[in-house]
Amino acid sequence: MALFTTRIERVLANMERQGLHQILVTSTASVYYLTGVWVQPMERMFAFYLDDTGRCVLFGNELFGLQPMDGVELFQHRDSDDPLRDLVHVVRPGNLGIDKAWPSRFLIQLMEQRGDITPVLGSAPVDDARMRKDATEIELLRRASRINDTVVAAGIAALHEGVTETEVASAVEEAFRKAGAERGEGQLVCFGANAADPHHGPNQTVITDGDCAVLDIFIPFDRYWCDMTRTVFFRSVTEEERRIYETVKEANLTAESVIRPGLPMSEFDAAARRVIEKAGYGPYFTHRLGHGLGLDCHEPPDNSASCHVIAEPGMVFSVEPGIYLPGKTGVRIEDLVLVTETGCEVLNHYTKELQIVK
Repeated sequence: MALFTTRIERVLANMERQGLHQILVTSTASVYYLTGVWVQPMERMFAFYLDDTGRCVLFGNELFGLQPMDGVELFQHRDSDDPLRDLVHVVRPGNLGIDKAWPSRFLIQLMEQRGDITPVLGSAPVDDARMRKDATEIELLRRASRINDTVVAAGIAALHEGVTETEVASAVEEAFRKAGAERGEGQLVCFGANAADPHHGPNQTVITDGDCAVLDIFIPFDRYWCDMTRTVFFRSVTEEERRIYETVKEANLTAESVIRPGLPMSEFDAAARRVIEKAGYGPYFTHRLGHGLGLDCHEPPDNSASCHVIAEPGMVFSVEPGIYLPGKTGVRIEDLVLVTETGCEVLNHYTKELQIVK
């Protein structure tokens, strides 16, 4: 419980800085971060209330199997009850910070029943705390990335004549399951021209000589995510694709070399983008440099040109520059990095040297 007490104290300090006296946390990952309770509520109501006196209250359906916890009041309801029955009597008048993840149907009901509260966006106190990983989280993220290094190798080993994107994705999913993941679906595998779409989902496309193969693979282990991308070439590579690959690799390495505490996230995006623009491919780097990662695969901070969050030790985010030529090819190289006191630690160690799979 000491771990969760420390995290709640960090959130309370953030609330004070941001002028919030009470918040309602409803994201599954954020409630877990503060309590150790993981619930996927689906359409049912699930919420954690925190106010500036340190009062902690958990609300949920009896079907969730919630258990009493030290320092946390517990209110449970049934499907036949008004899910807000207890919450309306707990919240105080005035501003109430609302989690961005809370469905509007519950918020509207609360506003109808409690006209003396004013809802304001209240995700920042928890989001800001979650951005700075503690030692427990860092070790879980390192472990997940070590596993991902082995799984991407298994995916690349599955490339052979006649194989489809779906079959390689299945090989990746099976490798994840063997490594202990609870699930493995949703992997991105793209051959040839399909790789020009950064989020192309695998289909029955068969790999052919000269195709690139982009494997963007991600999964949680013990709730914490790994995420990496490697691009290889099947049997041969053109000079243009070699040039594109080396440009993307240089952009990846350049961005990682400048990451350190005290700089805004936008500086890292700019460092990678300058490399790609200098090579003449600026218009074909069509997305941000990366995203934060932890209990969610995509979470703050945003690693983009528009993000001015200052990097701090303990932040973990992706560095994934790419070049995408419509109808032709695509290359992306992605690592996860941990900001340290003096720079960054790259969590992925699978080679970034150009590979031609025979």
